[in-house]
Amino acid sequence: MLRSFKIPTMQHTGPNGPADRIRHHLSTVESLRNAAADAGIDRAVLIIKQLQSRRFRHTYQDFLTSAEYALAARFFLDELYGVRDFRSRDQQFSRIAGGLERLFPSAVAELAIDLTELHALTERLDHAMGVAWLAQPDSRSAGVRYLRAWQTTGSSADRQRQLVVVSRMGTDLESLTRKRSLRTGLRLMRGPARAAGLDALQQFLEAGFDAFASMPEPRRLMDAIAQRESAWLERLFRDPDGSCATELDLIWSLSAE
Repeated sequence: MLRSFKIPTMQHTGPNGPADRIRHHLSTVESLRNAAADAGIDRAVLIIKQLQSRRFRHTYQDFLTSAEYALAARFFLDELYGVRDFRSRDQQFSRIAGGLERLFPSAVAELAIDLTELHALTERLDHAMGVAWLAQPDSRSAGVRYLRAWQTTGSSADRQRQLVVVSRMGTDLESLTRKRSLRTGLRLMRGPARAAGLDALQQFLEAGFDAFASMPEPRRLMDAIAQRESAWLERLFRDPDGSCATELDLIWSLSAE
């Protein structure tokens, strides 16, 4: 029988300053990465991330194939739900956290805090899912293993928090892209950012701005994410008959990499 693995709820009452909060979140990510490697579960954590990324691509295929929304949908897929190595970006965020508002426009600080909080929360949840995934027989399908892992490690509050932070990031980016002077300022930062070894951070910021500026109606994508992810949360937590696992297996078979 799969043992229960209750993940602690993330605390949001830690350090108050932007720099402290950013470093706190990134330290959590690094600690979890190291713990996964030490425990030999890093491969399982990667599998969880890959499966989630493939489910996201399926859920938002309409946006990913839309000329008007593909760039923004790809930004969310790659930068928030992606499986690539974010160590370089993380190190840059941590290194310049104290001077973020000096090196970049001040409006970027809260966006950076949200990104790193989401990063830490997602890593914590994926880590717990990886542990629960390995605790199950290999004979089970990926859909069944994923569903059981979700239900035994899941914290509804943490999953809802993920959605809240994603939504807030979208709202912030939507607002920031209306400020042309801010976008111009970011472009002017390319040279200094590269010289300071902050190219990954610069690329993330520009990608976010370009993505949101490209959409005719940013709220259309953000509302879709809120509605569709909420529906998935409800199904994953309350699936009574295993139909969710069957659907996940079908999705992953259609998107086999």
